[in-house]
Amino acid sequence: MTPAPVPLSGPRFQTEPAELYREMRRDHGAVTPVVLDGDIPAWLVLGYRELHQVTGDPVLFSRDSELWNQWDRIPDDWPLLPMIGRRQPSILYTVGERHRERAAMISDALEAVDPFELRSQAERFADELIDAVCAKGEADLIGDYAALLPVRVLAMLYGFAEEQGPGLVTALNDMVNGRENALAGQQHLAGSMARLIADRKAAPASDVVSRMLANTAGFTDEEIIQDLMVMMAAGHQPTADWIGNSLRLMLTDERFAASLFGGRNSVAEAMNEVLWEDTPTQNVAGRWASRDAQLGGHRVRAGDLLLLLGLQGANSDPQVRTDGSALTGGNNAHFSFGHGEHRCPFPAQEVAEVIARTGIEVVLDRLPDIDLAVPADSLARRPSPWLRGLTELPVRFTPTPALGGTPA
Repeated sequence: MTPAPVPLSGPRFQTEPAELYREMRRDHGAVTPVVLDGDIPAWLVLGYRELHQVTGDPVLFSRDSELWNQWDRIPDDWPLLPMIGRRQPSILYTVGERHRERAAMISDALEAVDPFELRSQAERFADELIDAVCAKGEADLIGDYAALLPVRVLAMLYGFAEEQGPGLVTALNDMVNGRENALAGQQHLAGSMARLIADRKAAPASDVVSRMLANTAGFTDEEIIQDLMVMMAAGHQPTADWIGNSLRLMLTDERFAASLFGGRNSVAEAMNEVLWEDTPTQNVAGRWASRDAQLGGHRVRAGDLLLLLGLQGANSDPQVRTDGSALTGGNNAHFSFGHGEHRCPFPAQEVAEVIARTGIEVVLDRLPDIDLAVPADSLARRPSPWLRGLTELPVRFTPTPALGGTPA
């Protein structure tokens, strides 16, 4: 009997994803049939080689969502529309030369960010957030810190006013979690981007949005709005989860204990370990087959099935990670930033890494003898098959005075 498709939802994606991916491989192989909300069929690509094949062939496995023949079954209020959209003029769904032009626009706008200024601003925001909790002797490093830091830095880079940060955090979390508030979150984010573009058209500044508007390739306001939404969503929550997942690893794994007491040598190693073993971006939608094809021993029909990219599943492919207990060291051949022409642009990766590493190092510098305030096995994950992050990370430490200084 052929095993039934696996629902891409439920608590196991939070509690035991590694075991779930192993079961999928056992029952279906490197490519697993799944069902999305509303019993919509899809494929989840879990094999490292198969994922490399899909992301490396943008013609056969296209990013053009119009190829999908399931659209007549998708209601207007489908909660996954923000993640799997139709006729969205963003870089995610653009193909060919136009995609390359848009990728160049984004890369150029981000590459102009001064890395020393970026680190300085990230450290300033991080210090302010730690100042708010350091005298208490206890904190939630997710809600009080990691969930707030990336968006504050990104808002500064893009040109947002600081007071807009909390609303952007809520909207982004609602959108990526793909539940009942997903569409409202998407609408809030789109409105915020539209107002920012109007402001920068009237008064250009030295920020990412102004540089994107100055591009001469002829992009419409709607295209830039959509790209800014992609950049904000991809830049905030995964980076916040990278911080949270790395701190969790360092607090619970004795291999990184030295870093908690004044050493920084293992911070980069812990961050890289997370990208392999506990990557923030677990699954990504998606690719559509432009013609009938064979993939991982399964027949994929043209326009019939959505291909979801199982980044964490591929990272833990036993054919690649033969010894999951060994540290990955400097090996960065993971899929956590994608692969192929739709891969996360290198300047965006650098921005995320600076924010995440600065955020972790400020915690280690500012909070002495930090320790978990709850048992490690009680830590819970957010209810999302797409992104993997903690709902909270309670810690305790010796109270210390705030640094003060100019508020960020």
